[in-house]
Amino acid sequence: MNSSVIGKIEKARRYAQERNRIRFTSLSATFHGEHDDHTVTLDNGRWRCTCHFFRGWNFCSHSMALERVLEGMLPASAQAQGLENAPAPSV
Repeated sequence: MNSSVIGKIEKARRYAQERNRIRFTSLSATFHGEHDDHTVTLDNGRWRCTCHFFRGWNFCSHSMALERVLEGMLPASAQAQGLENAPAPSV
């Protein structure tokens, strides 16, 4: 194998272990929930989800799960966004 290719493979392994090098600014994922599939997106530091709960609260179990999966790789604006911007629940 070419030595430059070997070097790139080693560099990729190192980068994968150094998660602090990675910052997601946008992404789209299909989340297989318990009741249905939902599309969760991150764009310009703001989460969106197609589930019903997200519409009223600006966060949901799907967006919070992805925050945990991507911990350390999100811009500050996308971390715990929902809980800070959630409207007060109506009683």
